[in-house]
Amino acid sequence: MAVRKIVLEPNEVLHQVAEKVDRVTPRVKKLLTDMADTMYEADGVGLAAPQIGVLKRMIVVDVGDDHGLIELINPEVVSAEGEQFGPEGCLSIPGFRGDVRRAQTVTVKGLNRNGKRVTYTGTDLLARAFLHEIDHLNGILYTSLAERVYEITDQEEVNEEEAEA
Repeated sequence: MAVRKIVLEPNEVLHQVAEKVDRVTPRVKKLLTDMADTMYEADGVGLAAPQIGVLKRMIVVDVGDDHGLIELINPEVVSAEGEQFGPEGCLSIPGFRGDVRRAQTVTVKGLNRNGKRVTYTGTDLLARAFLHEIDHLNGILYTSLAERVYEITDQEEVNEEEAEA
């Protein structure tokens, strides 16, 4: 298990556009594994490579549904439908949340760790996670999209954990 350090805002790397991955190499596969390990260690549901200081177009997502861990290289949004509005957080901006409007359902495509083309359709939290992580690849943080950003208190964190249990 290789847990990487998560880059925190403010850091210029979080505001830059990530580069396309040209080939799926053993190094790319190792980076995907490290990203997943880092996401799980931080109790996140998604992580983009720029969040660990690597400007490559790679994301990992696991919202705890039947899809399990989703690894995407060079992800793109194919379609987005409907609307949801709700709280969003980010491992790179600990202690804060923001109310963000996102598509209710999205379809994304990219490459998996074996270089095979894959497509996923997600709704609700999975749609939100896909869009949030792909935004990271374009140097966009949820705070620039949020209608309201607010600090999370210790009690709110406890209430969220109890609600998830």
